[in-house]
Amino acid sequence: MADGAFKSRDIGLRAQKKILSRMATKNIAKTFIDGTTASLLDNLYRLCKMHTGNKVKAEKLIKNIIKIVIKIGVLHRNNQFSAEELKDAEVFKRKFQNTQLSVISFYEVDYSFDLPYLQKSIAESHAALKSIVQRHLTEKSLNRIDEVFDFFRDTTLLEAAFKPDSQYRELMGKIVSDINTAMETGDMTARNFKFEKVRRCVSKWHIFKWKSGR
Repeated sequence: MADGAFKSRDIGLRAQKKILSRMATKNIAKTFIDGTTASLLDNLYRLCKMHTGNKVKAEKLIKNIIKIVIKIGVLHRNNQFSAEELKDAEVFKRKFQNTQLSVISFYEVDYSFDLPYLQKSIAESHAALKSIVQRHLTEKSLNRIDEVFDFFRDTTLLEAAFKPDSQYRELMGKIVSDINTAMETGDMTARNFKFEKVRRCVSKWHIFKWKSGR
């Protein structure tokens, strides 16, 4: 009986992650993620689109970020992380905060940009996040994490973004402003992930599928 209950719970978790991932668009992200973080996603989309000249690639990058956030949120909501993984989450939080502070500093102080330092900081955040979710996510989802961090660690992007006369200067200002506000208000912390809104959206998704016969 216990084995059956465990399997049912496991299936339920997979279903939640799958349904929510299918709903991963920028507009739906704003339901899950508070205002400033949603603005940050929009500005990151613009940065990717401007840098690559590829709207489809930019949309894919942001959808990957949203899918990662949703899946981690579902795992956290269902108490799936071990004590060790929760410790790793604190490590990730510190390293990611350091990455954010580095981005702010390099933007605000001319000629302070240190490419190796920032790339190392991003790589450490990447490794810390993977250590939390490694046993929970599929290879496809783990590859999404790799794609996101690889994009933001790209040498060409970083060098172009942090030049004082960068064509991205105005957009980087908006991104830095969003990061500053998000850090001050706590929008980028797990406690602000709106699980009740997630539940309502899943219900609406089921109703939509039933009415449309999908």
